[in-house]
Amino acid sequence: MTNNVQTPRHDLEIHGDRLANIGKILCVYGLALVFLWIGAMKFTGYEARAVQGLINSSPLLSWLYDVTSVRGAGYIIGVSEIFAGLMIAARPFKPILGVLGGGLAAATTLVTLTFLFSAPGWEPTLGGFPALSVVPGQFLLKDIVLLGVGLWIAGDALKEVQRQRAAPINR
Repeated sequence: MTNNVQTPRHDLEIHGDRLANIGKILCVYGLALVFLWIGAMKFTGYEARAVQGLINSSPLLSWLYDVTSVRGAGYIIGVSEIFAGLMIAARPFKPILGVLGGGLAAATTLVTLTFLFSAPGWEPTLGGFPALSVVPGQFLLKDIVLLGVGLWIAGDALKEVQRQRAAPINR
């Protein structure tokens, strides 16, 4: 004999769901804000020059300086970051944009993480690897989390796209 009586949800479970929902909102809009803000900063000479050493040492991005200036490379990177931020922010309204934005954010942070291997990021006074220098080492390490958030947003939005496709059309 089975018991069909539902047990009430425990307060901790309810609070846990609320915290998880707040976390989800902060992940989506926090990552959007980070990409919008950092992307906008790429349009300043200060930021374009600040990342010049990282881009110069990167086998994936150094070609940018062959086809454009330091500022031009900043504009290209800035535009892609702003697009990622806008698409992530649009995710609740248009999930396919969340897939694209989360994917672009993940790709961007994956490329940025390669700077750990192409730029001098290990602190020699502490013996080198695994001791990270402040810049770029510790500065770049946070991108592991941003990569995870971007992948999570893309995957979560992809599931929503599938749910919308599977839902019957109400007319």
